[in-house]
Amino acid sequence: MIRLERSRRRFPRAFIALAGVVPLFAGLLYAESAETRGPLIAYVGTFSSPLRDMLSTQVDLPPGNGRGIHLFQVNRASGALTSAGIYPLGTSPSCLIINATGTRLYSANETDRVGEEKEGTISAFSIDRADGHLTLLSTARSGGAGPTYVSLHPSGRFLLVANYFGGSVAVLPILRDGRLGDPTDVKDDTGKIGPTRATHAPPGSFAISGHDRTHAHMIQADPSGRFVLHVDLGLDQILVWKFDEQTGVLTPNRPPAVSLPPGDGPRHFHFHPNGRWFYSIQEEGSTVVRFDYDAQAGRLAPRQTISTLPPGFVGSNFCSEILVSDDGQFVYAGNRLHDSIAIFSIGPNGDFTYLGEEWTRGNYPRSFNFDPTGQFLYCCNQRADSIAVFRVSRKTGGLKFTGHYAPVGNPSAIVFLDLAKVPSN
Repeated sequence: MIRLERSRRRFPRAFIALAGVVPLFAGLLYAESAETRGPLIAYVGTFSSPLRDMLSTQVDLPPGNGRGIHLFQVNRASGALTSAGIYPLGTSPSCLIINATGTRLYSANETDRVGEEKEGTISAFSIDRADGHLTLLSTARSGGAGPTYVSLHPSGRFLLVANYFGGSVAVLPILRDGRLGDPTDVKDDTGKIGPTRATHAPPGSFAISGHDRTHAHMIQADPSGRFVLHVDLGLDQILVWKFDEQTGVLTPNRPPAVSLPPGDGPRHFHFHPNGRWFYSIQEEGSTVVRFDYDAQAGRLAPRQTISTLPPGFVGSNFCSEILVSDDGQFVYAGNRLHDSIAIFSIGPNGDFTYLGEEWTRGNYPRSFNFDPTGQFLYCCNQRADSIAVFRVSRKTGGLKFTGHYAPVGNPSAIVFLDLAKVPSN
């Protein structure tokens, strides 16, 4: 069980310091009350080596320092992470997603092969609402090798999967008990592979990663759920699909895709909270492109391109994650090798402006995420085997290192669950 810190020991000191400041004191009472009702849990996906005692079949994947899905309790005031257990999993659960009710967690297990099948897997877990611990419900085939990304359709009835090494995307139905069924659809990416030299590569760059074949890197539905978008890094395209919510089948939209500059390699994207602006990050070109999104037609129109790197940068860099703040005021973009998070402000028409960058306090930041309040940003420094915690300025968008690290072997993704919130039906 996770031990909760008693709030009454801090009450007198907090009362004296905040006397007369009613709103601030009320906020403190709310935070303390939330902690006593249930902890805030972080789940960290990792690249992990096969564990002989956990697997009965041969798994094909590179070695990793992670041990599976790592659990942490989050200090709501400081942002610090305290280890709360590990679910051992030797298949590199590199991407995690939690359902809307906070009762199920799904992991993309980024393997090339399990047993004799050249295919990866997806695992479904139930979440113990008392302490956040996981229980395996089922493991299903992902529809391709190396599943690197999973997301939930807004209906909650389907899981969307991007298979990086297989160059395919798949739709898996979610059964009533949270287990996963066989894919309702699998689509293989096809087309002309882009050049190994990115159009927008910095001078002297040798950032060549995915232009050897098709590589589906991310998949997600738009806010309405009527359309599903996915990126293929090798094709330099963002593909758009119509989604049939009854059958779980994808049909090409018209047009079926939008192209990015040759070789730039789109990796991830994020919708603005208003649903009309769309931001895509390019892994090899080190850029962010802003699109206008037509939600009625499912169409993207490029409007602006900005580098994720500071002026004068030369050499190699691989971009990673991109997030828009929940208030829609800022964009954050990850740089691997430069080891920074670039920060952009968003203007009233959706255009964005480079503000600067923050060092990630570790190398190769694969991904990052905000806590549920947006006060903290957690950066998964893959090759540093640690997570660094930053406080976010909601006014300026700036990041300030808190001094807190959490040791995790090859962290890949972090997601949060607030157990103080009562799950909805």
